[in-house]
Amino acid sequence: MRQEIVKDGKLDKYGLSVSEEKRPGRPHGWAKVHSTGYDRHGAINIEWDAKTNVLLCRVVTRGAGKPNQIIGDFVDYLLRKFPRRIMAINIIPR
Repeated sequence: MRQEIVKDGKLDKYGLSVSEEKRPGRPHGWAKVHSTGYDRHGAINIEWDAKTNVLLCRVVTRGAGKPNQIIGDFVDYLLRKFPRRIMAINIIPR
């Protein structure tokens, strides 16, 4: 699923853009997605675990950035693009 997100040409339609992808030498596939909204700060690091069919996402914000807006953009994208593949969404605050 991570690869499908990274290669999606319509990602910008949802206010998201891929800023980085898997680098050679790293063991797992990962990508970094940013929101393109002017009032949204931070990024979502996404990783696909093929063994368990789980998309792991970690939100990173700086300063006073609040994660709720970028999380909302990304969850909206996931539910619109992959409605049959999403079985659960768990948000675990730190």
